[in-house]
Amino acid sequence: MVVKARVQKRLYYKIGEACKELGIQPYVLRYWETEFPALAPSKSRSGQRVYSEKELEIIRRIKQLLYEEGYTIAGAKKKLETELANGSLEGEAALTEEAPVAEVPVAAVPRTPRRKAAEPAPEAPPALDSDAAERIQTLRSGIEKALEEAREILALLDSKSP
Repeated sequence: MVVKARVQKRLYYKIGEACKELGIQPYVLRYWETEFPALAPSKSRSGQRVYSEKELEIIRRIKQLLYEEGYTIAGAKKKLETELANGSLEGEAALTEEAPVAEVPVAAVPRTPRRKAAEPAPEAPPALDSDAAERIQTLRSGIEKALEEAREILALLDSKSP
């Protein structure tokens, strides 16, 4: 028989404790704070970020939107804002410990593909010094000469063929 340790709910969690419970890195959480206005942890007297249970719930939902449902940051931000405006998080039942967990095979869960980020514009070639420009010109002229010779050889071979 397996005995589960009972986790005591707390009023506030320090950033390290919150990250450990949520399975994310502190730098990720700090970045999410800059992107999601709903995340605004208060600070302790010593200046450490402290998160309430409600904020942990919001962080769980953000993680779910980004990692499991495949939303982009912008899409997750919009979705979270509408959910908070409606008064409850959509995935809230799945986020609480008391909620029953349905076992669904991973293959049965449809994945929403992430939209590809716009490809960056091609970079302009770096400025060349005079030596490099001269070498490139020498290579080009050599290639052009080799192509001319190859065309002449092909022309000779074509003229000799019946």
